[in-house]
Amino acid sequence: MWLRNLFLCALVVLLGACGEPKLPSPFHASEVGAKFAQADFHLTDHNGTPRTLADFRGKAVMLFFGYTHCPDVCPTTLADLAHVMRLLGKDADRVQVLFVTIDPERDKPEMLAQYVPAFHPSFLALYGDAQATAQVAKAFDVTYQKQPTSSGYNMDHSAGTFLIDPAGRGRLLAPYAQRAEWLADDVRLLLALNRK
Repeated sequence: MWLRNLFLCALVVLLGACGEPKLPSPFHASEVGAKFAQADFHLTDHNGTPRTLADFRGKAVMLFFGYTHCPDVCPTTLADLAHVMRLLGKDADRVQVLFVTIDPERDKPEMLAQYVPAFHPSFLALYGDAQATAQVAKAFDVTYQKQPTSSGYNMDHSAGTFLIDPAGRGRLLAPYAQRAEWLADDVRLLLALNRK
């Protein structure tokens, strides 16, 4: 009996030390907490319009960093995001996909205007000079680096899609190759949270 009481006391102490139990997240993607809540950018879209995150208030934003010469991760991600838009149906009208180039040296506006909307007509490409690119990458903790090849260079870069709620707060980071159905679920949750 005393052994059972000792065990229960120890359990109470341990649970008390742990604080309140954390409820499981309703999201599939990783919650980023306050880390990217204030992240922003000052870039230009492929139509020549200066843009900041505030321009997309009221919409959920899926933000991805990449480049047009990317052989695998970038076109795969853009195709996946286009699939997400189809899965969202009417809710897709309240979503904006943004592709930020990390290769402004080669990704000129004309090229971006052809490449990115080819995946979905509503997608926007964003670009800036080297300094603006470095600033937005730092704001979202994205790394990128040139890797010389026999035919020029590739860009090694962070992969993942940021999900920003309609109030403009960075909320989630979905890993590369996240299931489109899961991304669509997360976007619907962000849109529903905004209605409350």
